[in-house]
Amino acid sequence: MTRRIGILMFEEMEELDAVGPWEVLGYWTKYFPDDGYELLNFSRDGGEVTCAKGLQIVTDHSYANVPALDVLIYPGGFGTRAHLTDQTQLEWLRDQRSTTSILASVCTGSLVFAAAGLLANRRATTHWASLDLLAELDPSIDVRSDVRYVDEGDVVTSAGVSAGLDMALHLVRRFVTDERARQVRRGIQYDPQPTL
Repeated sequence: MTRRIGILMFEEMEELDAVGPWEVLGYWTKYFPDDGYELLNFSRDGGEVTCAKGLQIVTDHSYANVPALDVLIYPGGFGTRAHLTDQTQLEWLRDQRSTTSILASVCTGSLVFAAAGLLANRRATTHWASLDLLAELDPSIDVRSDVRYVDEGDVVTSAGVSAGLDMALHLVRRFVTDERARQVRRGIQYDPQPTL
């Protein structure tokens, strides 16, 4: 049975928070279809969203017609600030918890998870500049500042922006094998060793 991974798109999200995991997971699902996963994107109303730096993305689905997901990836960026107090959005996210096996966030997407009460008494991380805010939103969170991602089983959070690549590769490793993750990393020529 095919499993579905959906990446949420929204206004003013950070481009790489969504496109980085899309590159990893898109390469994987395209070149290794027998692994049994497919990738899609969606937004609240469907149609086009404009990202933080102006990139425009046309989404595949809306909340109303997105197929059932096994994995939901929630990017970060300035657009998450409005989500922190949007009760409709937070309730929608809580509903996803009951139907989606894994919720994953990139960067400040974890702030929305915290505001929805999904990180209580769990380890989690976020962008380095938002670590204090993550702790303020829910003091029960064991905030991790020194990691690229945290896997709590049904909830996975990653640090800022490019850390979404590492988290996505981790998901490939978790769902398939270490070797598959290495194949994907080689395929996209991602070398996480900084040269600066």
